[in-house]
Amino acid sequence: MKIKLLDAYIVRKFLGTFFFALGLIILIAIVFDISEKIDDFIEKEAPLREIVFDYYLNFIPYFGNLFSPLFVFISVIFFTSRMSANTEIVAILASGISFKRFLLPYMIAATVIAGISLYLNNSVLPHANVKRTKFELEYIKNRFVYKSRNVHRQVSPGQYIYFESYNNTDNIGYQFSFEKFADGKLTFKLLSDRIFWDSVKTKWTVENYFIRSINGLKEEMKYGYRFDTTFTFTPADFNRRVDYAVETMDYTELNSFIEAEKMRGSEEVVFYQIEKYKRFSYPLATFILTLIGVSLSSKKARGGIGVQIGLGILLSFTYIMFMQISTTFATNGNVPALLAVWIPNLIFAVVAFFLVRNRIVGG
Repeated sequence: MKIKLLDAYIVRKFLGTFFFALGLIILIAIVFDISEKIDDFIEKEAPLREIVFDYYLNFIPYFGNLFSPLFVFISVIFFTSRMSANTEIVAILASGISFKRFLLPYMIAATVIAGISLYLNNSVLPHANVKRTKFELEYIKNRFVYKSRNVHRQVSPGQYIYFESYNNTDNIGYQFSFEKFADGKLTFKLLSDRIFWDSVKTKWTVENYFIRSINGLKEEMKYGYRFDTTFTFTPADFNRRVDYAVETMDYTELNSFIEAEKMRGSEEVVFYQIEKYKRFSYPLATFILTLIGVSLSSKKARGGIGVQIGLGILLSFTYIMFMQISTTFATNGNVPALLAVWIPNLIFAVVAFFLVRNRIVGG
């Protein structure tokens, strides 16, 4: 019975401190965010209802979930340090409870937080982000401008397009080509000086074109000024911020999107893979950071609670730094996205192992 009461006590302390700290930081973040964006809200006449319900109501879970592993770490260090300062931990361990058993309620609370975070990341937040990102694009961000040149894409199996440049404001592409391949052989090629989207006909209009149709040894060539046609791509493929679009996809949609981008030969695939793997690595970091936090703060420190909290904040920023550095290796180097995202967790897992081991052995 005493052990069950102890478990409930630590779980309650853990979750209570975590949600209180997270709520406090969210309130502070909202105040700073409002002060930063108030000019945009006024200038673009954003309705108060949309500011509250479409933006900030969806900003709260997004921000809270994004930093939840770090606030887990700080919360663990804060309340465990206080327990240690009040000699509660000494009394618990002196009663015959091992340090391993002492970690159990921490892991239970960490499981609750990690489970909530996993569910939010892959099911709830993507749909909530639809309203938030829509609001940001309409009232905060400037109009998206497609800046890529010499665009090469595979739009479907065996079909490739090329633009020298594309203007997403007017939906016009210059120096366009479209090729079809069958069994590795070219069967069709279209070259055009200009192609633009006709919103009334919902078709592409091709101007100053040259067509080659190849069937075995037979080849037909055709020239012309203009014709209307459809392709397997639309202006929507060039008229969105992909980073925002990815945030609005649940796990299944994100997987399908990544496969489609691989098929197209997109150079941005690694960014989407990083987003996918982060949705699992961040929640699971909760367990690692909890173990480190308990190991560091379950003994009295000479400098008191302040030193331990300061150490916790320092390690939190170290974790963020490792995450940024490792993802840079993936985006600018040849490190696989999965490995890059998990490098910080792997490093901190090793640190956690030795800290816990030292705490068990050292008593």
